[in-house]
Amino acid sequence: MAPQSAAGGLGRSYRLRRKIGRRKLHDVSHLVKLKVLGCSGGIGGRYLRTTSMLIDNDILLDAGTGAADLSLTELSLIDHVFVTHSHLDHVACLPFIVDTVGAGRSAPLVVHAIPETLDILSEHLFNWKIWPDFTKIPSAERAQLRFEPIAIGETVSVGTRKFTALPANHVVPSAGYQIDSGRASLVFTGDTTTNDPFWVEVNRIANLKYLIIETAFCNRERHLAEISKHLCPAMLADELGKLSGNAEIYITHLKPSEIELTMREIEEYAGQYRPRMLQNNQVFEL
Repeated sequence: MAPQSAAGGLGRSYRLRRKIGRRKLHDVSHLVKLKVLGCSGGIGGRYLRTTSMLIDNDILLDAGTGAADLSLTELSLIDHVFVTHSHLDHVACLPFIVDTVGAGRSAPLVVHAIPETLDILSEHLFNWKIWPDFTKIPSAERAQLRFEPIAIGETVSVGTRKFTALPANHVVPSAGYQIDSGRASLVFTGDTTTNDPFWVEVNRIANLKYLIIETAFCNRERHLAEISKHLCPAMLADELGKLSGNAEIYITHLKPSEIELTMREIEEYAGQYRPRMLQNNQVFEL
């Protein structure tokens, strides 16, 4: 696609939509809501979308294919995207979002990630070869996209909502996130394998309410889980044994062809922790 059409897209037509639909500043008297837009380890059919979660109506946690189900007005309200890592199932919609609504925005879309992830996105995605560099469109001074580094252990506040980057152990530089409303916290592991530093940080969270943790492979594919730095049910059970507090546990990133098998094995190996399968359109209140 030519840079001119990428910079324009449909965004200009929705300036009025953004003005009409623009959210008020986050109201501390209301609960923070996280809606699951996608949580599958693959695609196929109406219900399988890759990782993306909507916090209130202005923040995305990852931008996998689940974000494609948002309307143009909903996309125009997204001001921040917190990215766990650079793999396509977590960033596939990011280029389309900024292309679609970027020109109608009054401020850049802000992408938060650890520095190594931002470097990968810049070098391998927003590089004019795979997709135009929206950090320079229409100019560097008036860019539609801005990268903001976050270090592991660092907290970024968006209104009253606090996002803390947590350690992850994956084949590319990665992070998990704690989302803290002040009342309760939700932790998302991102893609990860066995990871003692992660549990050290999680066990310090006094108001932990929800834990979303990946399990990408069934037990017979444990070798694949290990070399690709994911989890299988037996490994998940070992990891959950490191959690010292109480939290509702949800499983994400299941492979579409192995959902039933993997959940049966999770019940067998980790049933004492009462894990449940994460679902599209599930809503968590914090």
